Amino acid sequence: MGGGHDEREQTLNQLLVEMDGFDTKAGVILIAATNRPDILDPALLRPGRFDRQIVVDRPDLQGRRRILEVHARGKPLEENIDLEVLARRTPGFTGADLANLMNEAALLAARHGHKRIGMTALEDAIDRVIGGPERKTRVMSEKEKLVIAYHEGGHALVGHVLPHADPVHKVSIVARGRALGWTLSLPTEDKYLVSRSELIDQLAVLMGGRTAEELIFEEVTTGAANDIEKASEIARAMVTQYGMSDVLGPLQLGEKNGEVFLGRDLGHQANYSDEMAARIDAEVRKLIDGSHDEALAILETHRATLDRLASALIDQETLDTPELMKILGDLPPWPTRAKVKAPAPAPTPAPVAAASTVEPPPAAGDAAAAAMRRLRRRLRRVTNRPATA
Repeated sequence: MGGGHDEREQTLNQLLVEMDGFDTKAGVILIAATNRPDILDPALLRPGRFDRQIVVDRPDLQGRRRILEVHARGKPLEENIDLEVLARRTPGFTGADLANLMNEAALLAARHGHKRIGMTALEDAIDRVIGGPERKTRVMSEKEKLVIAYHEGGHALVGHVLPHADPVHKVSIVARGRALGWTLSLPTEDKYLVSRSELIDQLAVLMGGRTAEELIFEEVTTGAANDIEKASEIARAMVTQYGMSDVLGPLQLGEKNGEVFLGRDLGHQANYSDEMAARIDAEVRKLIDGSHDEALAILETHRATLDRLASALIDQETLDTPELMKILGDLPPWPTRAKVKAPAPAPTPAPVAAASTVEPPPAAGDAAAAAMRRLRRRLRRVTNRPATA
């Protein structure tokens, strides 16, 4: 599917021929690398062929520091540069990202006429690697600038008060890459597991920008398209992959085939019924609506702070951590959302014999209950049905 099947088959067959084990060559070790291990044929991975698999993951804190030491060789750094601090500020960066970081910092320092690379150039280089270069030449109207300021302010405010969200480091309304504005949130340490509470807070942060537009302008724009896409992906993964739905429980819903090229979505198999698909959609909708309501409650509670944050963004365009703390530092943490569990099924009442006509005396003052019992007795006599609770 997609036109690449024949080429893949030819490559696979040629590899298998060269590794059949009947050649007279000896002492040859074949090493290969791929970014898609999920599409490798099992014939390649059996013992005697590619029988050892080495996973190269993103580097941890110590790995990033050592990679930065390698790429910092030969570059004129200022004496106060601490690579340990720089490694802590770049969680999730790969080796290529760190190499690009040092090269971008060197270019920025040379562009500003500095003979050495300072911490300011390195911080700007981190932003360039994450979000792309700034586009200060883009001209926007005052109305669009105000909408973007409230949008990014909504992200920052919701992310600051939620206890399980990543700390907000920088907010800007300067266009960078394909984004008109951006809010940078980075974890304080390397994380390999994400809890349900963290994902729910992340959904609320993503919905904060669009919710701020609703609250202030009573109208939404297309600027939240990427936020909605990410939130929908996270919510659906919580329901279908991570088993974080209290209604559906810990189920893997949908099969991953891992097809490549253009036929990837065509080969998706849904191993659930249409009724289950409707329940999945309802659970995803509940997560998104709950995150939207939580973001709206936060922004309505701290409306004055949101106005101050948007005003500061209009004046300064970019707010770093010190400026953000002056505006957001005194806000208390938002209470954790209560976990909603599925209601327990009601116990099945025990049937009462049809011939039994003995009723317990009604409680004092319970005339309605006594009348209901008399009505049930009358219905049983007319229809000859067994008594039920």
